[in-house]
Amino acid sequence: MVRTGGWDWDRVSDAFWRDPSEDVYYLLHRWTGQARRSILDLGCGLGRHSLLFALYGFDVTALDASESGLHRLEAAAAKLSLSVHTVHADLTKLPLDAGSFDCVLAYHSIYHADSEGMAAAMDELHRILKPTSEVYLTLNSKANPTYADPGNVVVDDHVRLKEEEEGGILPHYYCDLGDVRKLLARFTIVKLRHIEDVYDDRSSWHYFVLAARG
Repeated sequence: MVRTGGWDWDRVSDAFWRDPSEDVYYLLHRWTGQARRSILDLGCGLGRHSLLFALYGFDVTALDASESGLHRLEAAAAKLSLSVHTVHADLTKLPLDAGSFDCVLAYHSIYHADSEGMAAAMDELHRILKPTSEVYLTLNSKANPTYADPGNVVVDDHVRLKEEEEGGILPHYYCDLGDVRKLLARFTIVKLRHIEDVYDDRSSWHYFVLAARG
């Protein structure tokens, strides 16, 4: 298994990683209306989404493989007088009880794994969710230009080793639509989108999936 590791968040300055995604405001509204309260921010990074859900009264657990990100989240939560439980762990082996969460957010995080690690992460995700709970996750698409980038190391049909913006090299798992359905075979897909984000000189394709645990 390729090591997933974690980002060195002390070397990241892009505001993208500090401001909540617009998708997450919809989830905040949806999950508040459904009276869900316990949430796992899986691969929380700097904790932009953990802080948002904590601000609105959710019982937040923030998990990441990066200690630097968790330390910065803890400082931000303390400054805002918010309660966030942080956990330093790899997403392929979660030190969390079965059936612990009403909802899980895995935003640009769960695909940082090789094929074996991705299967383990999906098993763990299913294990820690309550029955009828929901998960929102993003998955790398094989339409993403980085999938075919000759500068990345090919591990297998799904996995590329890619340099991150903070300099680390991590595995990235890529899917097509059939792969997405296989990964979520034990879930009911509520909403599935295939989206291209366009930046100044590049674009990036991801699947955005809202699913319910059976």
